[in-house]
Amino acid sequence: MGGWASRRARRPDADGSPGEPGGLSRALALTLASALVWGVAHIVTGRRRVGGLLLALYTVIAAALAAAATIYRGDLLNLIVRPDVLQQITGGLIVLGVLWVAVVVRSYQHLRPAGMRLSARSLGAAAVALMCFGVAVPTAWAVRGTYVYRDALTSIFQAGGSNGRSIDADDPWDGEERVNILLLGGDSADNRPGVRTDSMTLASVDTSTGDTVLLSLPRNLESFPMPPGPARDRFPYGFTGDGALNPGLLNEVYQYAEEHPDVVPGVPKGERGTTLLKATISGILGLPVDYYILVDMFGFADIVDAMGGVKINILQPIPYGQQGDVLQPGYRALTGKEALWYGRSRTNSSDYVRMGRQKCLMAAIAEQADPRTVLTKFDALASAAKQTLSTDLPQELLPALIELSGEVKEDARIDSLQFVPPLIHTGSPDFDKIRKLAAEAIDASDEAAASETPTPAITPSRTPSGATTADPPVTAQGAPSPGTTPTSEAPQTEPVSLEASCP
Repeated sequence: MGGWASRRARRPDADGSPGEPGGLSRALALTLASALVWGVAHIVTGRRRVGGLLLALYTVIAAALAAAATIYRGDLLNLIVRPDVLQQITGGLIVLGVLWVAVVVRSYQHLRPAGMRLSARSLGAAAVALMCFGVAVPTAWAVRGTYVYRDALTSIFQAGGSNGRSIDADDPWDGEERVNILLLGGDSADNRPGVRTDSMTLASVDTSTGDTVLLSLPRNLESFPMPPGPARDRFPYGFTGDGALNPGLLNEVYQYAEEHPDVVPGVPKGERGTTLLKATISGILGLPVDYYILVDMFGFADIVDAMGGVKINILQPIPYGQQGDVLQPGYRALTGKEALWYGRSRTNSSDYVRMGRQKCLMAAIAEQADPRTVLTKFDALASAAKQTLSTDLPQELLPALIELSGEVKEDARIDSLQFVPPLIHTGSPDFDKIRKLAAEAIDASDEAAASETPTPAITPSRTPSGATTADPPVTAQGAPSPGTTPTSEAPQTEPVSLEASCP
């Protein structure tokens, strides 16, 4: 026993001197190297087989991550919108973190000098603990981020969707050349009950090219036909609302259905409004409405704040808030509250001008929500999205939708057509004309020239005597162009490029 202790005491450290600081420094340096590249410590200490296996495993993992981020980035984007894959990624990250910590600890155990003083052992243990912490924290952050993302994904998008459609992975669009998604902006507030959909735009997207036509309906459209069934039985001559405070405008349909389940029998609460509104707008436009996305406009401000704001080129002063503030002209970064007012203000303007600003705002947010912004603001964005968005888009369709959105963002043309006065008179709409123009807009979407400039829409106003006159031509944001006088230009009847119409 005494001889073994004597030989142990005489065995040199890695530096050749028992227990000296140099031996500890070398051990820690090689441990750090092994934390950065697995297997270094094992190879240095003669454990070449284990070291080689660790190095090979490390190389495979690093190569797989690099390939996923570069060569297979598109496939990765399709995978990370699948909750089952996200669950597997979470499990894999946990295993990776535990294995990495084990490699660091085991490497130091092979390298630490024998016969160290207590102070040196404590210093070595603290240094290794710090390395393990450095490995564990980013891994834990990735695990938590994946969990938060999956939670938001499954909260917003339901498996199978609410419409019971079966999605074929090989043909997610079911052979259809276009998918029509109804984009709704819900105006709910504490000072009034219910939800009014003040923003209603059907996005008709070509499933092969991503070319998109935005067809916008005004909130104050009247006398529109209801879909066949209980709703039409109740309103055979068009929607007339429910009392003096609800005179029968298009933005009232959602809340009416929620409060009157008998007009959409068998549909659960929370889905009645969108079910009836989808069918109603489908009848107005003469187009199928496949899915919807509803954004709560007040929660929308939280999304903008989570992004760090949104930059918009403001051409004319826009009243802001209730204290007489103004959003001044210029290329400005707006907070969430300012962006909400930009998209909602009607002072010195109109519903129809506001509709144009809302589309420009959506386009700016889509363009500026780059991967870096999403990554750095991820928790806030996920939380805001859960509280703000609702949709019947099924989880199974998300991979195809992600691929399609890439086409829309990069190469596709986005055109816009608003069914507003004087093109359509909201009090007595010509629905045959609306359906005809909607069909023509979609047919012509691929033929529109990129350099085509929009024809300004004319918004009617009323004189004190009640006679209808035409407003001056408006810019993309709705203010009269400087030096213009009233005119009787023909209304816009063809879609215009969203890029050309937004400043």
